[in-house]
Amino acid sequence: MAIERDLDVGDGRTVRFWDTGQTGAGDLTVVWHQGTPQTGQLLAPVVAAAAERGIRVVSCARAGYPGTTPLPGRTVADGAADVVAVAAALGLESYAPVGASGGGPHALACAALDPEHVAVVVTMAGIAPYTRDFDWLAGMAAPGALASALQEGRDGRRRYAETEEFDESSFVDTDWAALQGTWGPLGADANRAAEEARAGGGVPWGEIDDDVAYVDDWGFELAAVACPTLIVQGGRDRVVPRAHGEWLVEHLPAAQFWLRPNDGHIAVLNALPVALDWVLDTVGS
Repeated sequence: MAIERDLDVGDGRTVRFWDTGQTGAGDLTVVWHQGTPQTGQLLAPVVAAAAERGIRVVSCARAGYPGTTPLPGRTVADGAADVVAVAAALGLESYAPVGASGGGPHALACAALDPEHVAVVVTMAGIAPYTRDFDWLAGMAAPGALASALQEGRDGRRRYAETEEFDESSFVDTDWAALQGTWGPLGADANRAAEEARAGGGVPWGEIDDDVAYVDDWGFELAAVACPTLIVQGGRDRVVPRAHGEWLVEHLPAAQFWLRPNDGHIAVLNALPVALDWVLDTVGS
């Protein structure tokens, strides 16, 4: 499905990435940014939707997940810098970061860090930077992980992880249907990420550092994301509520908002094929 490789990015650090190597649709590549927690491996529905459109897909494991060297205190921009390094090593002249959930901020960061090569950006159920402009935690069914990171930093988020359990009320009926169907590989990959963290010492540092990065300064300004940007949001999302998408579209220079009223956090990913069509249409226009 995809070739796994490791890249030396300097300072003694290695980034693991996956590449389908498919070509078509001009020279455009989609760089998939996964949510939290995910291993970074490419998911079958992402590869399938891209392959139907002749699009090459690349993804990376963020720092602290197996295969990529931890980077304690990393910002969202730091995480994106690893992806930009991989894109440069692959010689990608034009690419479109597409981020789901916590991958959304990292997709936006790629556009800010690498404007010469990023053509367009898509976020799906993407989280907004922490702000007092709206009640940032409101509407989240299980805000404990992010709240602990916000209030107590990395150490507090680590302590929270010791007793953390998934709250099934975070997903609505359409989410569970998606996980039982097309997006089953996403659930399996999240479980794999948890198992690999336990096997590697029991502390899920990748997940912890993700959450801390989301609530800290992202390390770039949204105003620097100058390319066309698509914000896709589920109206029933109980993980990253609708207000996050609405705030993002108001603060990005060239964004448009697609609201899918009946979708939750996972079900919104069913819009990926249409979002990829938007990518191709926008790049080609």
